[in-house]
Amino acid sequence: MSTMLELAQLSHVYDNAAIAELSFTVDAGELACIVGPSGCGKSTLLRAIAGLLAPTGGSVLLHGSPVRGVPDDLAVVFQDYSRSLFPWLTVQSNVEFPLRGRVSRSERRERARAALAQVGLADAAHKHPQQLSGGMQQRVALARALAYRPVLLLLDEPFASVDAQTRFELEDLLLRVHAEQGTTMLLVTHDIDESVYLGDRVLVLSGSPARLLADIPVSLPAHRDQITTRESETFVELRSEVARLLRGVPIPVAT
Repeated sequence: MSTMLELAQLSHVYDNAAIAELSFTVDAGELACIVGPSGCGKSTLLRAIAGLLAPTGGSVLLHGSPVRGVPDDLAVVFQDYSRSLFPWLTVQSNVEFPLRGRVSRSERRERARAALAQVGLADAAHKHPQQLSGGMQQRVALARALAYRPVLLLLDEPFASVDAQTRFELEDLLLRVHAEQGTTMLLVTHDIDESVYLGDRVLVLSGSPARLLADIPVSLPAHRDQITTRESETFVELRSEVARLLRGVPIPVAT
């Protein structure tokens, strides 16, 4: 695989250091998850990768070129879907919105229709966001990102504001979209189980300032199931390893 994203000694300081010399790569087509304690700088990290924040040290490279400003082929899905959707626009118009001025009106409509169908909302195109449940609104936010056809999709705790059952459904939807489109994804979460269930790799961060504690490959089958996968010995071992790293508990050495 070719490297899509590269971070080299990335640092950022507000009044205090938020990120400290983070270095890692993400290959094209990977779904990598970042997990860390609350307030450790995960969202700051995503903003720096998205070009929404100029880091105070180090570099972010996309396709080998430095990120300066928001790249044209990158999209972000935020946690707060209620603020990311325009309540006065229909679902269809919300999904089309980022494409205005980029593609023709007919292509804009077609992309939006296809993306809504992909997330199971083809029949909701003419509704407004407030007519939908929270989980459906987050599907709209994901459809908007997919219609943009990014090469890199950043997701900032995208399922943290929905109930457990909806979260499972959205996780499986994301895995299906990733399998069908092969879009490179970097997902930030505070949920250990989610990071293991979704990721090809789990990048574990320390408390603030965020440093990379471990880069753990996830040796689970590509096809995953909310029950059997989470019950598997491999899943339990991986989630235990991530949990121990986050809590500073030594990982047992096999004898």
